[in-house]
Amino acid sequence: MKINEDNMFFMMSKHQIKTVQSLGQNFLRDKNTALKIIEAANLTKDDLVIEVGMGAGSLSKLIAPQCKQLVGIEIDKRLLPLLNETLSDFTNVDIIHDDVLKLDIINDILAKYPEFSSYKVIANLPYYITTAVIMKFIQCDKPPDISVLMMQKEVADRIVAGPGSKTYGGLSVIVNYYCNTKRVMNVSPNCFVPKPAVNSTVLQFTKHENHIVTIADRQLFFKVIKSAFAQRRKKLSNSVANTLDVGILKSEIESILMEMGLDIAIRGEKLSIEQFATLSDAIYEKSINKEI
Repeated sequence: MKINEDNMFFMMSKHQIKTVQSLGQNFLRDKNTALKIIEAANLTKDDLVIEVGMGAGSLSKLIAPQCKQLVGIEIDKRLLPLLNETLSDFTNVDIIHDDVLKLDIINDILAKYPEFSSYKVIANLPYYITTAVIMKFIQCDKPPDISVLMMQKEVADRIVAGPGSKTYGGLSVIVNYYCNTKRVMNVSPNCFVPKPAVNSTVLQFTKHENHIVTIADRQLFFKVIKSAFAQRRKKLSNSVANTLDVGILKSEIESILMEMGLDIAIRGEKLSIEQFATLSDAIYEKSINKEI
């Protein structure tokens, strides 16, 4: 079932709009996919929803009736007249013409709606900014309760991957620190106008009320994770010693791994988030003791 595709093309033609490849514009045209995205967001009439990348407004039209306030962010100025016309029947839609990566989520958006204590995010993300947008929201001081995001399948596979898999990496661990992730559906290129060259996946992100691991130093924790995957085919002890600038030797990392009951030749892709937390805290203790 298509999202009134003839009307979409008519509106785009009326406003002399052609998609721009550099902005990653692939407009969703499949209504079943759109409805499943909205269903995964568990929307209520009391919700504040932020939609990133409104496109032609086809998804926006389905979100607006199901929430109290929809705030759409659209970087392409050419789309604003089309969106204003498409969404003219709704009084609960505000459109922000800006780059989401340049916005301050709290001060530029949430501060304007103090009546809402929480919010949700829905987006069909341009592939080239997917990771940046995900991290911007989940690392925000006030992250969304639920985000439902469409992205390149390859990126989604990396996010939901578990220890030991080929796609498991730093992104998998860091996102898992902030959120529980769930694959909602895979989406064919045929569901978009124009058709992208890759397959897409919709993921649901639900924030952890409490982080699943407790760590002594969050910044160091993230550095350890990034170091562990910086030289993926090397042993973890080599990767961390070579790239983590805290004065810790390879032999000291191997000693920590042995204390954890792990093989000193283990690679980062084998460690769970809990094991990364233990490793990070042990490195933190050793670095603190060296400073004393």
